[in-house]
Amino acid sequence: MNETEVIETARQAILIAIQIGAPILLIGLIVGVSIALVQALTQIQEITLVFVPKILAIFLAMFFFLPSMMKTLTVFMETLADRMIGLG
Repeated sequence: MNETEVIETARQAILIAIQIGAPILLIGLIVGVSIALVQALTQIQEITLVFVPKILAIFLAMFFFLPSMMKTLTVFMETLADRMIGLG
């Protein structure tokens, strides 16, 4: 395996990590900003009000996106294993 293949594999791993993490992080961001906006408009400054909806939204997002996340990781791992077999 030469330097170019190592860099390409690392680049693919980083892109897959972004693909897997981005939907859940974006949902958490949207829910957090929405609740912060509601808190600012209503002047309710309850600190725990942000966490419960955000946790529920993230769990629902994980439940919804988990099959596609696993498919992405499985395809990447199969490609990586094929590359390793090709080295031998």
